Amino acid sequence: MQNFIQIQTPFSFKSFLLLSVSLALFVIGANSVQAQEIKGSIDAGKGKVWLCTGCHSIPDYRADWPVVYRVPKIGGQSSAYIVSALTAYKTGERKHPSMRGIAGSLSDQDMADIAEYYATQNASSVSNTLK
Repeated sequence: MQNFIQIQTPFSFKSFLLLSVSLALFVIGANSVQAQEIKGSIDAGKGKVWLCTGCHSIPDYRADWPVVYRVPKIGGQSSAYIVSALTAYKTGERKHPSMRGIAGSLSDQDMADIAEYYATQNASSVSNTLK
């Protein structure tokens, strides 16, 4: 039989693993709770879309700065897609200076509200002077 020297440490590998998994679950849970708390409001979004109207409400509008860019119509788009796109502009993942500036000024709640509003829009929607 061999003799082994066992070194005592304050944390064993099992303790470290358990702590790591617990921390990961906590972070995932916290993010899930935060995401669940933010619900978009169509009525609130109706008053916030003035930020979008300068470009997105003009049929066949093409922005010419910094390059010629065909501005998409966003009415009827999925609210999840709109939030995702705004978040990507805010973080710099998507590159467009004007959109980055606008998205950077929006809170998560603003994004959710605007997205819910635009998701409900279609060709037969009542005209909103702010859209």
